[in-house]
Amino acid sequence: MTAPHPLILLIEDEAPMRRFLRVSLTAHDYQLVEAKTGKDGLAQAAARNPDLILLDLGLPDLDGFAVTEQLRGWAKLPIIVLSARGQEDDKVRALDAGADDYLTKPFGVGELFARLRVALRHAAATASGESTFSVDNLRVDLARRQVFANGAEVHLTPIEYKLLVTLIKHAGKVVTHRQLLREVWGPNSSDKTQYLRVYMAQLRHKLEQDPSRPVYLTTEPGVGYRLRA
Repeated sequence: MTAPHPLILLIEDEAPMRRFLRVSLTAHDYQLVEAKTGKDGLAQAAARNPDLILLDLGLPDLDGFAVTEQLRGWAKLPIIVLSARGQEDDKVRALDAGADDYLTKPFGVGELFARLRVALRHAAATASGESTFSVDNLRVDLARRQVFANGAEVHLTPIEYKLLVTLIKHAGKVVTHRQLLREVWGPNSSDKTQYLRVYMAQLRHKLEQDPSRPVYLTTEPGVGYRLRA
């Protein structure tokens, strides 16, 4: 279970960004540990066992990708990457390395806390092994493999269901095209993005009230998809 006042590890070398996050987080009862380099961040993560890590990609020693890969060798805690505007490829690379989400600089306090809440809630749900997923009028009983939208049961094909379950496993977080293709269609399917588009369109048609304006299954342009949590 996440502590009443979650401990956040911030790995960031820019002093103004550290100051902004320090003021914002401590004002909302988060505990904060800071590191200016990747190596110090890894050491702090091992020593302090934080509930979540905020990680800048542009560090002076190890870059954020290397830090993420090393953390994922032993830690399951949520990692939210802080990325510069317009660096779409970096976002994809960080997520594929094991990051849970990203915030594009500059970002607002409201967006920061929304992402923190989602990441911490997802980590708690994963730890407790919840067997039901629900958001608004969408409910999935994972134990019985049943899906309900607006009170009515929805019948999905095996691939549609596997795609939905994969998104549920990462609910609230953006999942890259490559990651979805790998988990749903297998390791040799990373170039078959057309499959993903077709099945995502089918899922939206079955689950969304207006498939052209999805509420649950949203697109992260150039990166992947996110299931609302």
